[in-house]
Amino acid sequence: MFDNKSIFITGGTGSFGRKYTKTLLERYKPKKIIIYSRDELKQFEMQQEFNAPCMRYMIGDVRDQERLVRAMRGVDYVIHAAALKQVPAAEYNPMECIKTNINGAENVIHAAIENQVEKVIALSTDKAANPINLYGATKLASDKLFIAANNISGGDRPRFSVVRYGNVVGSRGSVVPFFEKLRDSGASHIPITHPDMTRFWISLQQGVDFVLKNFERMLGGEIFVPKIPSIRIVDLASAIAPDLPQKEVGIRPGEKLHEMMCPGDMSYNTYEYDDHYVIAPSIQFSSRSNDFTVNGLQERGKLVQPGFEYVSDKNPHFLQAEDIINFNRDAML
Repeated sequence: MFDNKSIFITGGTGSFGRKYTKTLLERYKPKKIIIYSRDELKQFEMQQEFNAPCMRYMIGDVRDQERLVRAMRGVDYVIHAAALKQVPAAEYNPMECIKTNINGAENVIHAAIENQVEKVIALSTDKAANPINLYGATKLASDKLFIAANNISGGDRPRFSVVRYGNVVGSRGSVVPFFEKLRDSGASHIPITHPDMTRFWISLQQGVDFVLKNFERMLGGEIFVPKIPSIRIVDLASAIAPDLPQKEVGIRPGEKLHEMMCPGDMSYNTYEYDDHYVIAPSIQFSSRSNDFTVNGLQERGKLVQPGFEYVSDKNPHFLQAEDIINFNRDAML
């Protein structure tokens, strides 16, 4: 699907963008992979690893609509990964988060429509479902913008979809490298925000593979949610630093005790497939049916039961400490 195609990745120097680029180069023969981001140092560092003839590096910010329109010319597929993601930072700097996550999303949509891109997938987060923090609220607004963009494009190109998943093992700024740094630096304890806290758990490669597959599945307007395991934070700390005591330090500003990916209020629009869920749009599209029982790969789904919720503490699949050790090890290979 990606052979001889031009792929545009916003925030492409981040953990996801680097793994996505690596996977594209290993599995396909793309015409161009365009890394669009605002940090020249990270782009320079990425160029040392990914310097294939198809690679292009463009300095730019998703807040700059004019630059996005020019940079996206001739592009077939867009992955929108750029975002401000740190929950406490967003609470203290709300306007900056809004400018990037909401206004930036609108600019990406505008540029994709102007350039008649074929397909766009925006990365979301479990924090966008029933959000209690500003980061989640901005990503919910972003999700709504990308879904409604299918009506703006009028059934023509591009088609827009969203992928939502949980915490990524070992991604930049995540809890795994934080715990590992404390363990290796001789810390006296591991800080635990709350002993009951749970999170969805996914490897970077799993996230990349899910996005790749959804470019084939997508009809436009749906939110894809993978079926993935949950972990307890106390089990994660025990897996990473079994010899260190744990100390409860309290929940950070804007943080949830448990994360949600499929809200019960959206159960009437949620379809279950073998390895994922699809949340169909609540708005009616003007150009086609809102039936999402069959996707672009002819896979079949069915509506979930009324009131169904997909929440990290009620997940039937939990990883125990030993499972976490093996999962994290395999995720870092």
